[in-house]
Amino acid sequence: MHAPANPNAALVEVRGLKHLYHKGGASDLLVLDDVDLTLREGEIVALLGRSGSGKSTLLRIIAGLLPPSAGTVAIGGRPVDGPAPEVAMVFQSFALFPWLTVLENVEIGLEAQGLPSEERRQRALGAIDLIGLDGFESAYPKELSGGMRQRVGLARALVVHPQVLLMDEPFSALDVLTAETLRTDLLELWAEGRMPIEAILMVTHNIEEAVLMCDRILVFSSNPGRIVAEIMVELPQPRNRLDPEFRALVDDIYGRMTARVAAAPAKEGLPSGNGIGMILPGGSTNRLAGLMEALVTPPFNGDADLPRLAEELGLEVDELFPIAESLQLLRFAEVAEGDIRLTEAGRRFVDLDVDDRKRLFAQHLISYVPLAAHIKRILDERPSHRAPAIRFQDELEDHMSEDYAQETLRAVTSWARYAEVFAYDEATGAFSLENPS
Repeated sequence: MHAPANPNAALVEVRGLKHLYHKGGASDLLVLDDVDLTLREGEIVALLGRSGSGKSTLLRIIAGLLPPSAGTVAIGGRPVDGPAPEVAMVFQSFALFPWLTVLENVEIGLEAQGLPSEERRQRALGAIDLIGLDGFESAYPKELSGGMRQRVGLARALVVHPQVLLMDEPFSALDVLTAETLRTDLLELWAEGRMPIEAILMVTHNIEEAVLMCDRILVFSSNPGRIVAEIMVELPQPRNRLDPEFRALVDDIYGRMTARVAAAPAKEGLPSGNGIGMILPGGSTNRLAGLMEALVTPPFNGDADLPRLAEELGLEVDELFPIAESLQLLRFAEVAEGDIRLTEAGRRFVDLDVDDRKRLFAQHLISYVPLAAHIKRILDERPSHRAPAIRFQDELEDHMSEDYAQETLRAVTSWARYAEVFAYDEATGAFSLENPS
C-alpha cells in the first residue's frame, strides 16, 4: 500500500473556484461554479461526471494552464499563477510528438528543466523501464499500440518527479482489455510505492473505474460544473468488481448521478427562456430505438437497473446516459435513482412498424424538444421553407459554448431527419421542410 509521509498534508487546495467561458458579445457561459477541493498526500481521487461538466477545465486550472475567473488554487501552500512545476498531466489523446522516439518523447520535459543530457537519458530510461516499455526506446509512436503510447505519456509525466499526477480520462481512448491492464499496472506501481509522486487526481466518466482505483470520488453536476457529492471508497485493494460491496457502491453512484439527470430541468437550467438553450444529450435514433427494444424484452420487461443494463449491453456510463436522457427528454422513458423505465409511449413505439414509429417520434420531437419546434416554426413561416443552419448555431451560442451548440444542432438534425420533420442539405448548410404545406 502506498504509505504517505504525511497523510493529512493538503497538496492541492481549490477554494471558491469559478470559471466563465467568454463568447464575445454574448453573455458569458458559467462552466465551473463555487468548486472547493482538497487533495491530500497518498490519495487517488476521481472527478466523476458526464462529459461537459467542467472536469477537464478544472484539471487545466490546477495545472496552471488556464487562469480561473474567480477563486484560488494552491499547491503545497503556493498559489498557482502559471504553469505549476509540482504537477504533470497525462492526457486522453496521448499527446506524443510523432517525429520523436519513445526516449526523446520522455526526455522532452527534462529538457525544459535544463538537465544535462546524460542525466536526462538515465532518468528517461528509468521511467520507460518503470512503465514496462523497456526495449522500445528507439521506436516511434506510429510503431506502438494505443496502450503502449499511453504508457509513454505516463512515463513522460513521471520522469519529472511531480508531486501530483493529473490524469484526464487516460484510459478512455483504449480498448477494454488494454485499459484494464494499464489500470492494474498503475495501481500495482502505486501500491508498491514505486511511482515518484505523492497523489493522483483523475478525471473519468467511468463509474467502475473510479470505484476500482480511487480512495475518494467527487461527483460533478453539469451546466455549470459543481461538486454535488463526495464518496469515500474504503474497500481494500486490490478490488474485485464482483464483490457485493463493490457492486453496491457502483449502484449507489449510478443512483446519485441519475438523480441529477431527473432533476436537471429544474436544477441545472437546461430548458431556459424559450427552451432552445437546452443542451441536447444526443444519441442516434438507432441507439434510442435499440435501447427501448432491449428494455421491453426479458429480463427487464420495461424497467431496468442502469448498472445491470450497462453491463448487459456493454456500454460505458458516458454512452448509456445520453441515450437514457434523450429517451427521458422525448418522454419515451423515465430515469431516476439508478433505474430507467419505459413510459407507455415508449412501449407503444416498440410495437409499431417503421412508418408509425416515425410519426410517433415526430410528435414527441415537436412537443418536447423546443429547438426542433423552433426550427420547424421558422421553416413554416418562410416562403422558401428554407433557413441556414448557421442561423440556429448562432442562436444556440447565446446559451452554450460553440462545441455544445454544434453537438446540439447535430442531435436535433439527426432526430428530425429520422422523423421526416425537416431535412438538412450538407452541401448548402441549410434546413428545409420535408413536406411544406
